[in-house]
Amino acid sequence: MAALSPSFMGLRGKSLSMAVSSVATTGFLLFGYDQGVMSGIIGAEQFASAFEEVRNNATMQGLVTAIYEIGCLMGAMFILGVGDLLGRRKAMMLGSSIMIIGAIIQVTSFPRHAPLAQFIIGRVVTGVGNGINTSTIPTYQAECSKTSNRGLLICIEGGVIAFGTVIAYWIDYGASYGPPDLTWRFPIAFQIVFALLVCVPMIFLPESPRWLLTLERYEEAEYVISALRGYELDSEETRAERDIILDSIRASGLSGRKSTPIKALFTGGKTQHFRRMLLGSSSQLMQQVGGCNAVIYYFPILFETNITPGDHHLALLMGGVNMIVYAIFATTSWFIIERVGRRKLFLWGTVGQGMSMVLTFACLIPQTQGAAKGAAVGLFTYIASFGATWLPLPWLYPAEINPIKTRAKANATSTCTNWLFNFLIVMVTPIMIANIGWGTYLFFAVVNACFLPIIWFWYPETAKRSLEEIDIIFAKGFVENKSYVRAAEELPLLTDEQIEQEALRYGLIDTLARGATHSAGPAGAPEEKAISEKSETEAGSREEIEN
Repeated sequence: MAALSPSFMGLRGKSLSMAVSSVATTGFLLFGYDQGVMSGIIGAEQFASAFEEVRNNATMQGLVTAIYEIGCLMGAMFILGVGDLLGRRKAMMLGSSIMIIGAIIQVTSFPRHAPLAQFIIGRVVTGVGNGINTSTIPTYQAECSKTSNRGLLICIEGGVIAFGTVIAYWIDYGASYGPPDLTWRFPIAFQIVFALLVCVPMIFLPESPRWLLTLERYEEAEYVISALRGYELDSEETRAERDIILDSIRASGLSGRKSTPIKALFTGGKTQHFRRMLLGSSSQLMQQVGGCNAVIYYFPILFETNITPGDHHLALLMGGVNMIVYAIFATTSWFIIERVGRRKLFLWGTVGQGMSMVLTFACLIPQTQGAAKGAAVGLFTYIASFGATWLPLPWLYPAEINPIKTRAKANATSTCTNWLFNFLIVMVTPIMIANIGWGTYLFFAVVNACFLPIIWFWYPETAKRSLEEIDIIFAKGFVENKSYVRAAEELPLLTDEQIEQEALRYGLIDTLARGATHSAGPAGAPEEKAISEKSETEAGSREEIEN
């Protein structure tokens, strides 16, 4: 009887789903920690003593901080190329292991042995691991979650980035009172703890059932579905969830393939792969060019330069307080993401960020101590608006907006976009502050204003939708030649049976493929598999004609 109730680590149902979410969340806690740890180090006298090249050099400070993003970009590109071959589990274990190696390289940088070059190499290596993790974790979480809590769980992942940054700021602040080496070596080494908490549990946790089904590993996939949902292995519920996923996979033509070709990202038709990739990637682009990392990475420098001249400890303390505000507001998205929806949070967050930047630059123009305090308020309201909206949303939206065929590669593409523009902003921010002062914040205010029409006209709502329902939204918009935003508004929430009916109606699957899917056993009989493959070939030909 025990064989009919699968488990991992002795866990099944809610407890197993919670374990999966906890590890995924820790991966983003590590991301947040690494994102914030340099903020209190880069301007410290002890760090400058160890690496003389960064002392009073805005360009070098920007390079040492931003080079990490180049590593992240390399990691995301690695997943773009081989993510489908590795699977989600192996990719997360690999990424965490690489981050541990990178941290060790950084903290073992000593004088007389080209310490800055070694430190930069360590930053790049750590970035590669983080790029692998951030490209994979949202996809893994989305593919293991129920429709009802997918948005919440990925929002929690995005939200804990703020908590990781808070931990980094306060460890930086505490270490600043210690011996010179402790000031920067301990905060960097501490990230190894988080990396181990991701790497070790993933050895024992399940692979994504959707990834297993794309490789026609039916028995393993059913075992995972049963364990994650708490169903019996041979139950109707297990088979029903398997069949719905298989319908989506076979409609995409992905069944049996180990990897999706890159060219699939650039197709249109009923599946709208290219449009959906652009939606996910543009959300990551807008998150970065909206100014978030200009505030997160350089808050102490911004504060010390413009508001508390010469008082590094006070700037660090205020940075820690700002990050507490960041974390508090990051939790609000957990409670409103499914009620309010993605579109409204994107829009509200953009308005909040833009107005905060207006307040900041307006208060810096007079160059008086009193006005500078108003600028500090603007930085606080910016991080509050960002934490509640734009922090988690660009990690959630690409993971759910893209279809199963291109999800791994499209999500990696959006993550590449994040790190590319992250590098740009982190690199140029200290240079902008040194040369144009308050104009830096005016620039970010204008950029945020440009987001509003893009979101309003092109971002469909995905709240409360299954991943398969989102496929139908784009098929509906294409077939009926209407806005995809309008298609999402018009399509009611669907049951499992209605999803299959709508998929048939819009030509995402045909009757022959559907019959093969529902009649196939766990291993897939040869005759049924041949029918399915024939159906996929015909469906692929039709899609090429449409495109």
